Amino acid sequence: MILTGSLIAIFIIIIVAKLLISKYNAQAVLLFSGLLMLLLAFLFGFELPVLEKPTGSGFLDIFEYIKIAFSETNANVGLLIMAIGGFVAFIEKNGASDALVYLALKPLSLMKKYPYILASLVIPIGQFLFICIPSAAGLSLLLMASMFPIMVNLGVSKLSAASVITATTAFGVGPASVITARSVKILDTTAVSHFFNNQISLMIPLTITLMVTFFYVNKYFDKKEKAEIAPIEEKEIELKVPVYYAILPVLPLIILLVFSEIFSFFENPIHIDTTTVMIICVFIGLLMDLIRTRSVKLVFESIQIFFNGMGDIFKSVVTLIIAAEMFSKGLISLLFIDGLITSSQSVGLGGIGISIVMSVMIFFASVLMGSGNAAFFAFGPLVPKISSQVGVSSTSMILPMEFSASMGRTVSPISGVLIASANIAKVSPFDIAKRNAIPFGIAFFVMIIVHFIL
Repeated sequence: MILTGSLIAIFIIIIVAKLLISKYNAQAVLLFSGLLMLLLAFLFGFELPVLEKPTGSGFLDIFEYIKIAFSETNANVGLLIMAIGGFVAFIEKNGASDALVYLALKPLSLMKKYPYILASLVIPIGQFLFICIPSAAGLSLLLMASMFPIMVNLGVSKLSAASVITATTAFGVGPASVITARSVKILDTTAVSHFFNNQISLMIPLTITLMVTFFYVNKYFDKKEKAEIAPIEEKEIELKVPVYYAILPVLPLIILLVFSEIFSFFENPIHIDTTTVMIICVFIGLLMDLIRTRSVKLVFESIQIFFNGMGDIFKSVVTLIIAAEMFSKGLISLLFIDGLITSSQSVGLGGIGISIVMSVMIFFASVLMGSGNAAFFAFGPLVPKISSQVGVSSTSMILPMEFSASMGRTVSPISGVLIASANIAKVSPFDIAKRNAIPFGIAFFVMIIVHFIL
């Protein structure tokens, strides 16, 4: 049974990969492939996931899973992700994101005599911004508008400048990250503790690795390809709001830290989750707008930006989570996970070996899909079942998968970040992906060594 189910699952996974490469709608592909696997599992007599209230018909139960996925996701991680999306849309629209980027890039002006060092320093600064502004496309566009011309005018090629800007979105970590939001629900922990106890310790060595490798790789390729440096008109970010608005994107992180159990500032602990913090910060932003504009009507209209942002995230990300949930249920029903564990153990792979295999799978799935979220949402929910069977902690397994998903997207020529950056730089996204491949290949191996060996 395990062999039959695993072979069917592998065949469907190959079809899914081909459809996603051909740019079929990811939600539809994952949803229908999941339903197909559940249907085949039902027809072949495999055990389907248990329902609290079954319909009485095994066939109709398949559609019941969709209803449950919608209700559970919207009530939990879906609401959190929509709140994050609404807040990001709000700070992008009212100019707070621009203010933060404007301030963060000021220190880089001191390195203008050292263009390739300057380019490497964009990576950690951009990563900090990405933690506060978890919108890969939004941040890359801001940096392409502000930092890209500076690097090119100082002697960095367009391709090198675009590559380091895409690298700033390589680690989807932090309390406001969509991947983190999904992870903490799987691990049953809090975003702040997961960020500080697990993610940061892995992010720091990987960031240093990227800074060093991008410095040498870009310098080598620019010299080898004799890249032409064409001056570009520099345009400083036009601030629509006072510079103190830069505090707004960082505010959720500050509030989460102040009320977290990590620091225990209060005798009587105050428990506040990320969703509530995002809503609080939106109201603080509205108050700032009211004081600045003194227009109640304008402020009342601004709240719609938050709601629209929530709606956009629902149709793009939350529906993807639901579709991926069905996909993972299908894999479990066809005993693909049992087959993966059995085959891995038969060739001598223990818990660490299987964790590495899962990280590699996520990395290449992300490259193929052009979406770190889609790859992680598809395979992340499988972690508790796998980790319990191979004797490793869920946290130990899921952490490299988080980083693999984000890094894989940054090497994918069909990802939105690479396409948008390439379009502005007037270069090929495939050329950016080629530049990114070496640093992220090295970073992947460093991640495995640091996480599993050191």
